[in-house]
Amino acid sequence: MVVMSRFAESLPEGYGHVVLIGAGSIFVNMWMAINVVRARKKFEIEYPTLYSPTNKEFNCIQRAHQNTLEAYPQFLMLLFVGGLQYPKITAVTGLVYLVGRVAYAIGYYTGEPEKRRYGGIPSSLSQLIMLGNVISFAFHQLRWTPCH
Repeated sequence: MVVMSRFAESLPEGYGHVVLIGAGSIFVNMWMAINVVRARKKFEIEYPTLYSPTNKEFNCIQRAHQNTLEAYPQFLMLLFVGGLQYPKITAVTGLVYLVGRVAYAIGYYTGEPEKRRYGGIPSSLSQLIMLGNVISFAFHQLRWTPCH
């Protein structure tokens, strides 16, 4: 317990917000997974079929979740590392990312893939901000400073 307590004390003030966003991302992924299971039942798409050769609506629902899973490790790394230096801005941009992923999925669920962009744009922008946070953190850790 002492080791964990010291570790927690070494984290920046506000890092708990970052952790809560990470936990929230689990609920977003679970929601999408549940939607895929429901679509499988509705459209009678049996496992292990990943995509239907004939049902575009199912494929859009499946693809929204699959795309989120593909980007998930990157999101978590950007969130947890960027939050070490900038916990508040990282938590806010992480929240924007998650809201964007929900909007992305809802747009995709229409069966019209172009509607996913309404959520894709804020998600992509928030990832760029988090990437900047991570790069800044790395520069500070390496004690690299811009040339004057």
